[in-house]
Amino acid sequence: MSSPRDVVITGIGLVSSLGEGPDAHWQKLAQPGLQPVLETARFAPYTVHPLPEIDWNLQIAKRGDQRQMETWQRLGTYAAGLALDDAGIKGNDELCATMDMVVAAGGGERDEAVDAAILAASESRNDRDVLLNEKLTTELRPTLFLAQLSNLLAGNISIVHKVTGSSRTFMGEEGAGVSAVETAAARIRSGQSTHVLVGGAFQTEHSDMLLGYELAGYLHRGPWKPVWQRAGAEGGGVVSGSGGAFLVLEQREQAESRGRKIYAELGPVVSGRARRSRGELDAEIAGLLNQAAPPNGRLLAMSGASGAHAATSAEKTALDAVEAITARGFSTLTGHMKEAQFPFAVALAALAVDRKAAYPVFDAAAEKPFEGIPARVLATAIGYHQFEGMALVKPA
Repeated sequence: MSSPRDVVITGIGLVSSLGEGPDAHWQKLAQPGLQPVLETARFAPYTVHPLPEIDWNLQIAKRGDQRQMETWQRLGTYAAGLALDDAGIKGNDELCATMDMVVAAGGGERDEAVDAAILAASESRNDRDVLLNEKLTTELRPTLFLAQLSNLLAGNISIVHKVTGSSRTFMGEEGAGVSAVETAAARIRSGQSTHVLVGGAFQTEHSDMLLGYELAGYLHRGPWKPVWQRAGAEGGGVVSGSGGAFLVLEQREQAESRGRKIYAELGPVVSGRARRSRGELDAEIAGLLNQAAPPNGRLLAMSGASGAHAATSAEKTALDAVEAITARGFSTLTGHMKEAQFPFAVALAALAVDRKAAYPVFDAAAEKPFEGIPARVLATAIGYHQFEGMALVKPA
């Protein structure tokens, strides 16, 4: 039964090491045996999935706007523009002015040059409080901070694309992406919003971003391996990737009245925070599976698994325990995109529903083929450190 307030997906904006846009991603990911794009030298012994060449001018016309954004913000603003274009909303003043926005963002990139200058100067001076004030008053950019603020991404999307409804920003790695999608969907179902721009971006080619993972021992070291095969290898299992994913979620009634193409319907979005130190993760994942996708025939799962040993092994065990589920770990091909991971999973799920086809195996040793048309596709994000989320995507 469809209802006027069903949440439907009408726009998808994607950027990853594989390229940009939903069509480019579908064409690449639908190729059996696709090899990932890897950067192994720049941050050795760590591997990352780097950004492709991007012409920022295509979505951010003013050079001044581009200049005052760090790469992660440009990436998010660019992916948001792709989604708005895809939904036929960009440039429509009326729709942009009434559009709400929910963004998942990290703390922003630090100014590494200023950090390094402060540390270098502190080696030869003892009046470090004075030194710090000197540097803060002379070296900082107009963004007033050593790292750009998370809500600047939403601010720049508002400025560049004129999306000026309500705006909220979530922080907290994959959990931020889950909360953003969950909140956007809930607003539409309750009638608080008619259309919402939701998503996130992560730029990993920046030493401070990798440092955050590595301080807790999460990064995979040594030769690259597919996401399901990193257990037992050196390091913590995560291979990160730069990317952005934004979705336009819309009330079914409004999308139909605009005559827009609908990719898919977004069903239940569920989340949890297992106390992993107490061994709650296995039960949490099983519980979320029951809420999001009660047993009802075969199910393709677009898994956002990061490769982090404990989280990925728990997720694999839970998915393998349900005979009807066939999983695809897309981080094998994109890397782990932190805040953008869950919106990316939902986007890939919607593409499979829209194209009426499953993705081939991304890792022949750990994944099984899926025959026929996937009637429902699950998107998962079991956080590498904490927070768990899932969403069910189905034909509209």
